[in-house]
Amino acid sequence: MAVRTRVSGTRSGLQWASFVSGALFLAAGVLGFTPGSTHNPQGITLAGPESSAHLLGIFQVSVVHNLLHAVFGAAGLIASRTHSQSRAFFIYGGVAYLALWLCGLLAGDGAPLNFLPTNGADDLLHLALGLAMIFLAVLLSPRTPHVTPPEHHEGAL
Repeated sequence: MAVRTRVSGTRSGLQWASFVSGALFLAAGVLGFTPGSTHNPQGITLAGPESSAHLLGIFQVSVVHNLLHAVFGAAGLIASRTHSQSRAFFIYGGVAYLALWLCGLLAGDGAPLNFLPTNGADDLLHLALGLAMIFLAVLLSPRTPHVTPPEHHEGAL
């Protein structure tokens, strides 16, 4: 039996976090194409480590990298509709970002396997995002209250 943990029509803290995170990821995807926010936007490539465009002058980006941020942001906005979808967004998104962190560490900044591309700053950001997303999923998910069955009294009518 499912136990309701919130009033119908209200958003849980996890849903709000999913909404805000989705908006920020979507903004990062758009800003990755925006001159002024991205240094050397003419150096952007479709994918791969040869892209010389840097979001905020720090994070190496490519067309695929920016599109992935935008799609991930849209997923966060859509997931914010329900608590369970928000939780899944943070758990699976956190695992994905931790996998990107490992891939970035193993591939190195200039390796062909570095298809997004990423640099050291991206790697640290992916680690922080992965851990923060999983932490939020656990922290903001309400614990299901333990429901005890009513006591049964012998001989009671």
